[in-house]
Amino acid sequence: MDWPGAEHSDASPARGSILFLPGRGDFYEKYLETLEQWHRAGWRVTASDWRGQAGSGRLGRDAVTGHIEDFGIWIDDLAFLWDRWTRETPGPHMIAAHSMGGHLVLRALSERRIVPQAAVLSAPMTGMNGPPLPLAMLHAVAKLMCAVGDPMRQAWKWSEKPGELPSGRATLLTHDPERYADEVWWREHRPQLVMGPASWRWVERAYASWGKLEQRAVLEGVATPVLILSTASDKLVSHAANLRAARRLPKGEMVAFGAEAHHEILREVDAVRDAAMAAIAEFLGRVAP
Repeated sequence: MDWPGAEHSDASPARGSILFLPGRGDFYEKYLETLEQWHRAGWRVTASDWRGQAGSGRLGRDAVTGHIEDFGIWIDDLAFLWDRWTRETPGPHMIAAHSMGGHLVLRALSERRIVPQAAVLSAPMTGMNGPPLPLAMLHAVAKLMCAVGDPMRQAWKWSEKPGELPSGRATLLTHDPERYADEVWWREHRPQLVMGPASWRWVERAYASWGKLEQRAVLEGVATPVLILSTASDKLVSHAANLRAARRLPKGEMVAFGAEAHHEILREVDAVRDAAMAAIAEFLGRVAP
């Protein structure tokens, strides 16, 4: 999706451009409220689904399992899109991403595949909120699961009916029932957006990619200003890993929430979301005026 910024006069030129990337199992339609807010502020807003997600097809054996052979495929895609997009859109150029999208943006930044003037990451998957075991052990278990069965099989059970949303899922994502219902509406009206659990290969590659971010001097070498929004009540990604990442990034900043926010901070109740959007606007106004 490509959305030019709201009309501005010659005395008040376009603000710049933002590229937005959603998370695992996500689709950009869920974030239209945020994208419109940036559009009204004058930003040109572009949003893209990841290869194998939402309207971009599937890479597994069925219509709902999220599968990838390696996260590097997505990083190559992002680098390709970034090069073309920055040549066709007005600067300054920003990148914003949620969850797995934030993980991939950090990988791309650390590998210097993209060079934005600033990055905004909502609940980035710098680590996963799972069993309290060493990363090496978690990765070894995932590799074993890929070896003893089909790596494309689902890594966890979601519901009895493929693609059906499990009960209790809303409490992992947002306190706002209307914003959660908006996601359900999109899934019902655009069935191609529906995605369920990830494959075991996705899990194994996620641990491998997490390991790359943990390596010495990787995040420490990122020169881009990065704002991280994270919440201590996140049950999907590691808040502790996000706090650590913000400290490791030379120009990293953190906006931390508590029990008032679940994983989808940009789709939370107004009090939380307004605070997050204000922090983003202040950050972008300061690092890329």
